[in-house]
Amino acid sequence: MLFNINSNKMFFFFILIFSTLISISANSWMGCWVGLEINLLSFIPLINNCNNLLTSEASLKYFLVQSIASINFLFSISLKMILLKNFEMNFLLSILINSSMMMKMGSAPFHFWFPNIIEGMSWLNCFILMTWQKITPMILLSYYLNKNFLMLIMMTNTIIGAVGGINQTSLRKLMSFSSINNLGWMMASIMISENLWILYFFMYSFLISIMCFMFYILNVYFINQLFMFNINFLIKFLILINFLSLGGLPPFLGFFPKWMIINFLISQNMYIITFIFIMMSLITLFFYIRIIYSCILFNYLKLKWFKIHIKNNYFSFVLFNSLISILGMILSTLYFI
Repeated sequence: MLFNINSNKMFFFFILIFSTLISISANSWMGCWVGLEINLLSFIPLINNCNNLLTSEASLKYFLVQSIASINFLFSISLKMILLKNFEMNFLLSILINSSMMMKMGSAPFHFWFPNIIEGMSWLNCFILMTWQKITPMILLSYYLNKNFLMLIMMTNTIIGAVGGINQTSLRKLMSFSSINNLGWMMASIMISENLWILYFFMYSFLISIMCFMFYILNVYFINQLFMFNINFLIKFLILINFLSLGGLPPFLGFFPKWMIINFLISQNMYIITFIFIMMSLITLFFYIRIIYSCILFNYLKLKWFKIHIKNNYFSFVLFNSLISILGMILSTLYFI
C-alpha cells in the first residue's frame, strides 16, 4: 500500500472531511466552532504514530495551538452574541475573529507553530495540513472580513513566507514557508471573489500534492538528499517543473491564478501590495532555483550501490501530473478563448 492506513485512520480521515463540511455549511457561528473542534480531534490521531516521537510532539503542539485559536474564536462569538444584539460590523470583533482563523491556518504573524509541526509529520499529513486544513478557516474568514487588516496580513504573509524559506535545508520546512507565502495570495483571492479563491486553492493543492507525492516515493526530507542519491535525470526535471510552477513562473500552471490576482490588484490601484507580491515571488523562485541548480548540475556524490527504484505506476502518475503542470497554461488560454 502507498500509505500505511488502517481502519481507525480511515475513520478519522472521513471525520476530518465531514467536519470541514459541517463548518462551512453551518448557519451559526456556534455550528462553525463545533465543526472546527471535530476537525481538530480527528486530525490529531492521523498525525500521531507510536514508532516516531516527533509525531507525538507535533500532535501535542498542534492540539495546544488549535485549542488557543478555538478559545479565541469562542470568546469572540460569545462577545458578539452578548454585546451586539443587532449584529453590526465591529472593528475589534472582526479583528478577533479574523485573528483566530489566521492562527488556525498558520498565517503570519501567528505562523511560528506551522514549520515546527510540519517538521515532525509524514508527507501525507503535511499535504493535509497545507491544503485541506486551510479550507474551513478561509471560508469562515470570508464571512467576516476586515479588509484593511487583511491587506496588512496579506503583505506580512508573502514577506515572511519568502524570507523564511531562504536558509532552510529541510524540504518540509521549505514547503511550509512556501505555504505561508501562498496564503497571502489566497487571502487576496478571497478578498476579490470566492470563485477565484476556489480556482487558486485547487491549483495550489494540485501542485502541492505532486510535490508531496514525489518526495514521498523518493523518501526525501532534506535538500542534500536530492543530489546525493543517484536519481534519474527525468525525475530531477519533473521536480524542477513543479517547483517553478509552485513559484509562479509564467509558462507554467501556477502562474495563471497569480496573474488574475495581479490584474485585479492593479485595476484597484493597489500598486504597493502588487509590488510586494511580485518581489516576494521572485525571492521564492530564487530559493527554488537554487535547489534545482544544485540538484541537476552538482555531481556531488554518486552512491553506485544505492539506487532508488520507483514503481512504474507511481512514476507514470507523477509524469502525467507534471505534464498537466506544463500544459496547464495553454489549456487555460484555450478555455478562456
